[in-house]
Amino acid sequence: MTAEVEVVAAGELNRYADGIRDVYARAFAAPPWNEDPAQADHYAERLARDARRPGFTAAVATADGAVTGFASAWTTPEAFPADRSYGQVAEALGPGRTRAWLCGALEVNELAVAPEAHGAGLGAALLHAVTGPAPDGRCWLLTSVRAEAALRLYERAGWRRVDAPVPGKAALVVLLGPRHPGRVEAGAGAEGGDR
Repeated sequence: MTAEVEVVAAGELNRYADGIRDVYARAFAAPPWNEDPAQADHYAERLARDARRPGFTAAVATADGAVTGFASAWTTPEAFPADRSYGQVAEALGPGRTRAWLCGALEVNELAVAPEAHGAGLGAALLHAVTGPAPDGRCWLLTSVRAEAALRLYERAGWRRVDAPVPGKAALVVLLGPRHPGRVEAGAGAEGGDR
């Protein structure tokens, strides 16, 4: 299967909505996410709203006209959010590092590849497509340490784990992109830095 990855404008996402929903349902039904396939409908609704965020970008992988993967990202607001897992991230990093590393940076929100397309390099290509234009290389993402395959992908692509565990049951970890200026300090230990 030969797939093609392209950056897609927010207004063009509707063309891929059914395929994105399908890939999301299949990718996140497996451990460690174990999401009910109905969650894909909620994601599709959220994606339509997210497409209006400042700095929104998306990429879609297709093969023979079918969506085989997607990624989305946006600029994290200067006033760091408190909903979803953001509050836990801010608690882990402290206000100084949260502001310096994440606010105004490109945040990878979702990345998913259809199970049958794993191992073809699509995850890395999608990640690069949405983070390539990150301002000053400042991009970040949040995932679970239980998502071992995803962590291997990110680390092979040059992403670095922040050495500050995110509190909560999901076992989340923040990763900084390969050109992020905070990468060196990120692995310096949770005790250092502005907490």
